[in-house]
Amino acid sequence: MTHPVGNDQIPFTKHLLREPEEVYAANRGTFLSSHALADFRRNPLLYHWKQLGLAVDRERPSFALGRAAHCLILEGEAEFHRRFAFGGPVNPKTGKPFGQDTKAWAEWAESIGKPAISHDAADLCDQLATAVHRHAAASGLLAEGSAEGVVRSEYGGLPSQIRIDWTHPDRGIVDLKTIDNLDWFEVQSRSFGYIHQLAFYRAILGHAAGRIPDVHLIAVEKIEPFRVGVWRIAEQVLDAANRENLAAIQRLKICREQDRWPTGYEDVRVFDYLA
Repeated sequence: MTHPVGNDQIPFTKHLLREPEEVYAANRGTFLSSHALADFRRNPLLYHWKQLGLAVDRERPSFALGRAAHCLILEGEAEFHRRFAFGGPVNPKTGKPFGQDTKAWAEWAESIGKPAISHDAADLCDQLATAVHRHAAASGLLAEGSAEGVVRSEYGGLPSQIRIDWTHPDRGIVDLKTIDNLDWFEVQSRSFGYIHQLAFYRAILGHAAGRIPDVHLIAVEKIEPFRVGVWRIAEQVLDAANRENLAAIQRLKICREQDRWPTGYEDVRVFDYLA
């Protein structure tokens, strides 16, 4: 249940910590995150391997684009130019820049020492930012608040942490997604576990603030005409995802106690349908 907002209530933004992404990442071994819990729900063994450093998430150009777009939309142009490099090495044979999935690009980006995106990607980020800020509902949510705020609290008996895209002082959590097709966003939200992620955020921010925040999703297409949609996530949906998160945490505790990390495919399955 969403508690009514009154003038005597402390804004949600007052409960946020401000820290670099590197500091937040360094704490992932101590604090459970929504992404780590999502790994565990999908594959406990993969979660365990990542905790041991035996498996890592592969960096993809689309990830860098998403982070860059988030930075520009939520933190502004000055921070965008401070955190990202633009351009890339040119292939002498063609006179055109190497692709972001090439070895030459990877070596160039590594030599710079900060994330890099092409000029075309930077232009795309600018178009996405313009589209989001022209959308009345989206710009209203982003008119007040703070980007990339961190909260740490206990969740399901485990120390946990979140880094929220945007926190509105009264309305709470706003998450931003860059996607390919807005028409499929609700399906994508379920298949990619967005609702479980946001239920995790809501529980931790709600615990810190003493009241339950609203949760909104802003999605912007990465292709013209860069449509933007805004969703308020219903409380009953978040409550159901929260129950599943808590059940997964209990299974995680058992796996830790027994040092047993299944894949979920140990038993024989019956294939009994034809799509």
